[in-house]
Amino acid sequence: MPEIPDLTTLLPAEARARFRHGLVRPTAGISRGYAQANVIIVPRDLAFDVLLFAQRNPKSCPVLDVLDAGQTTGRLMAGGDIRTDIPEYIVYEHGEPVERLTDITGRWRGDLVTFIVGCSFTFETALLDAGIPVAHIDQGVNVPMYRTSVPCSPAGSLGGPLVVSMRPLPASQVADAVRITSRYPAVHGAPVHVGNPAEIGIEDLGRPDFGDPVRIPEGHIPVFWACGVTPQAAVMASRPEFAIGHAPGHMLITDARDVEYAIP
Repeated sequence: MPEIPDLTTLLPAEARARFRHGLVRPTAGISRGYAQANVIIVPRDLAFDVLLFAQRNPKSCPVLDVLDAGQTTGRLMAGGDIRTDIPEYIVYEHGEPVERLTDITGRWRGDLVTFIVGCSFTFETALLDAGIPVAHIDQGVNVPMYRTSVPCSPAGSLGGPLVVSMRPLPASQVADAVRITSRYPAVHGAPVHVGNPAEIGIEDLGRPDFGDPVRIPEGHIPVFWACGVTPQAAVMASRPEFAIGHAPGHMLITDARDVEYAIP
């Protein structure tokens, strides 16, 4: 999937408008310098369990904002609409993905609560500015994401595995990547694992559970960050009646600057 150069310079509202009008593609590299976010949308009666799950698993589920039941816009997306402004959504019924949609207006309900969760795409600008390559951007594909054998702390009716995203990095730059990303705890922060994927239950890096495989150049080491697809993995494992998430890698582009989530 070739990169479209002008998308890197779009303002968030412009990017969301393109998605609203039919553009469907992973969002890595789009609106460079602005924070991106995962989304999980659940009925009100499940919302406390999601909030508690996030509180108990902050590395994978750092909550940036929560929209009230039925609310379709918020402070991170001024003038936007959560039902239309993400490139692609997945609708779950009893834990099963039943539809992939570019507009969920037809599935919207007044009792739906939206959780906006930090995304590691947010710190990729800082990695690139430091001269650290980001393979999925360079290769024009979606970031690879994997279910691990690491269980999340359950909360109420929700439980499931930690999901991680993977970026292969030159061995000489891993320490720099750890230092840089540790300054972004609101968007997953430092890696949760470096090196052998089998140690966290990943059998084949060439077969991600979500997203696309990336080529791993010689001399590069796989580095794994907690991923905001974890709540969707919990939905699939726990099988609630109804939920909606973003399609992995197809994020909400917010109006917040990346640097707003960096600590000194």
